[in-house]
Amino acid sequence: MPRFIPPQLATLRPMPPAGAGWIHEIKFDGYRAQAHISADGTRVFTRSGLDWTKRFPTIAAELAGAGRHDRMLFYAFDLMHLDGHDLRKVPLRERKRLLQELIERTGLGPPIIYSEHMDDGATMFAGAERLNWEGIVSKRADAPYRSGERSDSWQKIKTSKRETFHIVGFVPAMGGIAALHVARREGEKLTYVGKVGTGFTMKVSTDLRRRLDALPAPKQKLVAKRHIKAVEPRLVAKVEYRDITADGYLRHPSFKGLAED
Repeated sequence: MPRFIPPQLATLRPMPPAGAGWIHEIKFDGYRAQAHISADGTRVFTRSGLDWTKRFPTIAAELAGAGRHDRMLFYAFDLMHLDGHDLRKVPLRERKRLLQELIERTGLGPPIIYSEHMDDGATMFAGAERLNWEGIVSKRADAPYRSGERSDSWQKIKTSKRETFHIVGFVPAMGGIAALHVARREGEKLTYVGKVGTGFTMKVSTDLRRRLDALPAPKQKLVAKRHIKAVEPRLVAKVEYRDITADGYLRHPSFKGLAED
């Protein structure tokens, strides 16, 4: 078995592929790792090939049979080598069957968990949106493992959220805007949730600048940085974003228009 196998990477797509021949898995939010179990011991590698065995002692101990476990989980979704055999040319569905049998046969339990899949991508993606998962990964069931490649046989589909926010400021640019600063209204209170810097065409940017320049300055600024022009929160933006950060800011926001448009 090689010391490390460069992982296959997924191509970003807006929606899951339709039709038969695909399986669909949860896109877990966390570290992607590669576990090697051999007579020489157990090693855990990062996606780039760094040896992080010491950083994942719980996972390594369970894989080695020590039986320790805590809140860290290892979701196993593929099997590339087994008992000296290179499985990368074996179809994915068969690799997953062998993986599930291996986990059951060896008695591995939490924190080692087999990553289940569904054949219906639309249903799984709808569930991902409803449950606020990061997204899903759709894979060709008959495809080999393409080590080190970003291939269309693996497709990642990320969920997103849409919400309206009050515009409380903007960053001017030549004839338009560089970014909007927005806040969520909670009753009578406005809570700042960050800036939106994408989603503007030249025409949209110019029109927003014209409308924002016509607004008066607020009595109390939510954002008080020198390069930001604060405005009364009279315009409401439609924003698509991936998630909320631990600090309460929008992650990967994109402007989708004004709520009144």
